[in-house]
Amino acid sequence: MITRLVALLTACIALPTLADAQMSDVSCDDSARMASMLTEVLNAERQGTGLRDPDTMLEVWVAQGNGDWMIVQTYANGTSCIVAIGEHWEAVQTGPA
Repeated sequence: MITRLVALLTACIALPTLADAQMSDVSCDDSARMASMLTEVLNAERQGTGLRDPDTMLEVWVAQGNGDWMIVQTYANGTSCIVAIGEHWEAVQTGPA
């Protein structure tokens, strides 16, 4: 997992069109390119989204097979940033209480 995440973050950092990140551990890129890298490099699928404010959406991406997860913050200007990563994603089944 760590090897793939390092490769993804390195690819994001190496691209000349990266947005300026406000935190050193945040990796940003064009939203379409970020989604492409998440699906192609990490075999991840977007599991959910939610609005943070009118111009910002949070997305949860989960790598199929190994449970690695990423939280991506996507802005209305077309930039996305990975703001958190982790392991052992476990989906919660909803049902009657």
